[in-house]
Amino acid sequence: MPRRTVLLMGFEPFDRQPLNASWEAVQAVDPAHLPRGAHLVRGQLPCVFAEADGVLRAALRAHAPEVVVLVGQADGRAALSVERVAINVDDARIPDNAGAQPIDEPIAPRGPVAYWSTLPIKATMAALRQAGLPAEVSQTAGTFLCNHVFYTLMRSLARRPGVRGGFIHVPLLPEQRPGAPSLDLASQARGLEVVIATALARRKDLELAGGAIC
Repeated sequence: MPRRTVLLMGFEPFDRQPLNASWEAVQAVDPAHLPRGAHLVRGQLPCVFAEADGVLRAALRAHAPEVVVLVGQADGRAALSVERVAINVDDARIPDNAGAQPIDEPIAPRGPVAYWSTLPIKATMAALRQAGLPAEVSQTAGTFLCNHVFYTLMRSLARRPGVRGGFIHVPLLPEQRPGAPSLDLASQARGLEVVIATALARRKDLELAGGAIC
């Protein structure tokens, strides 16, 4: 069976926090739980605007993946969020880990306003829910590093026919901020395994309601 490489990347801690749920979840994924033939490559993205794109592009060149799943932490969300769209703007509420805080700056001055995820977002939401995990389709990946690398990924994949990718936001871990919306590490890791399995199994999405009124 030919090897099917999946690139899975999460972020380093930021905002003076000791850990980032996205990187913890990426590390906790068990390759033995992935479909036969899947080859998992993990990577960590810096929470630095000036560095993250280069790290992502280097990983794409080095591993030539079939599927790319980027993962970020979403404080305040209680579900695994399958992101629909990346938009062409950096508008940082806080500085990155190098102290940069771009405001209303385009990610790619000559790029399109937005890129859609090329993962089967509705099928992924359905598969996560079927696995007993809280899941939703999200209409915004924010305007910080998560959206930035999501946009960069999809812009890069537009020049790589056949390679598909997207972005998943995970909640905080329970120990990060007790009392805040959260999801345990085992559930987060299981969710990413479901995301990968669904991406490898399906190209055509399901027609399910997953929108938002506001």
